[in-house]
Amino acid sequence: MTKLRVYDDTRALFQLPDGVIYLDGNSLGALPLGVAERVNRVIMAEWGNELIRAWNTAGWYVQPRHVGDRIARLIGAEAGSVMVGDTLSLKVYQALAAALDMNVSRKIVLSDTGNFPTDLYMAEGLIATLGRGHQLRLVAPEEIEASLSEEVAVLYITEVDYRTGRRHDMAKLTAKAHALGVVTVWDLAHSAGALPVDLAGCRADFAAGCTYKYLNAGPGAPAFLYVAPHHSDRARAALSGWMGHAKPFAFDLGYAPAGGIERMRVGTPPVLAMAALEASLDIWDRVDIAEVRARSLVLGDLLIAEIERRCPQLKLVTPRAHERRGSQVSFAFEGGYAVMQALIARGVIGDFRAPDIMRFGITPLYVGEAEVLKAADLIEEVIAGEVWRQSEYQVVNAVT
Repeated sequence: MTKLRVYDDTRALFQLPDGVIYLDGNSLGALPLGVAERVNRVIMAEWGNELIRAWNTAGWYVQPRHVGDRIARLIGAEAGSVMVGDTLSLKVYQALAAALDMNVSRKIVLSDTGNFPTDLYMAEGLIATLGRGHQLRLVAPEEIEASLSEEVAVLYITEVDYRTGRRHDMAKLTAKAHALGVVTVWDLAHSAGALPVDLAGCRADFAAGCTYKYLNAGPGAPAFLYVAPHHSDRARAALSGWMGHAKPFAFDLGYAPAGGIERMRVGTPPVLAMAALEASLDIWDRVDIAEVRARSLVLGDLLIAEIERRCPQLKLVTPRAHERRGSQVSFAFEGGYAVMQALIARGVIGDFRAPDIMRFGITPLYVGEAEVLKAADLIEEVIAGEVWRQSEYQVVNAVT
C-alpha cells in the first residue's frame, strides 16, 4: 500500500470550502471525500438490496470489532482489544465501572481539573449509582503524579487537556499508578489521530476515545473502548446490553457476558456512522502517525511564534515543550469569544472554551504552513484593529 505524504497528498482528500482556514479539527474533523460514496453504497447496495440480510452478508454484525482493529493501529493497541460503538460518555462509564470493580477495597477516583467535564459527570453519576462510598478527587493537572497513593482506586484522566492542549505523560503516570496498585483509565479524545499513542507499551488498563475529531468520522460518530487483553475476560460489563451477551441470539433471559472485548458491546451498532468512519480510516491506513505528529509540532511552533510577535495581548496557555502538548494551540484573552466570532466571519474557524480560551486545532492532513500564516494575518487584523469589539461579534451562540 502506497504511503501518503501528510498534507502534500492528503489535503486533496478532504472537502473544505474555498476561503476557509479550518483550525477546528480538534472539535470536528473535516469531511473526507470518500465518505459520501461509502455511506451511499451502504445505504443503497447493502441496506437497500440486502435488507436485514446485510447483518450477515455485508458484515454489519462484526463491524464494531473489525473497525476497532483498524483504530488499534493508531493507538498502539493489541489486535482484538478495541470495540467501537455508542458514545464516548458511555465508553468512559464502562471503563470506569470495570476499573472500580478491580479495586473494590479502594474508594478514590483521582482525576484533574483539566479533564473534560462529561468524564467527570459520568464519574459522579456512576459513584451515585453504585452507592459504595466512592469519592471523585480532583487536583490540578500538574499535581496528578504527587497525588497518586495506595488509597486511590482508579486514575481517570484525559491525556491531552481539551482547553490548553497540555499533555500528560502516559507512560510515567501509568507506571507509577501500577506500582501503587492503581488501575488506569485514559481518555484519548484529543490524542487519537493527533499523536502516537502506545497503550500496549505503556501497559494502560483501559482507554476510550471519540472518532469525530482528528479521525474525521463526522458528527455523532461512534466512540471506541480499549481493554487490556489481560483484563478482557474478567472486566465487568456494567452496561450489560444484548450485543455484549455471550449468545445474543439464544435470547436467554439472564445476562452472560461474551468473552474478551465483545462483552463491551452494548446496543445495535451505528452502521451508517461506522461506514463514514471506515472511509476516513482508509486515509489513516496510508498515513504515518509519526509524520503527522512532526508536522503538527512544526505548525504549532509557527503559529505560536507568529501570534506572540504580532499580538502580545494574547496569552499562550499551551505548553511550549513538544513532549508536553497535544495538537492544538490555545490563547487566553478576555474578549476571546468575540475575537473568535470575528475570525470565523473572516474564514478562520477555531473555537472558544469558557471562560477565555481561544483554541486553534492543528490538523496536518489538511492544514499547512500557508494556512497558518494566513490565519496569523487575520488574527492580527482582528486584534490590532479591535474589530472584535463590534456588536455583531458579542452575540453568544448555543455552541461555542
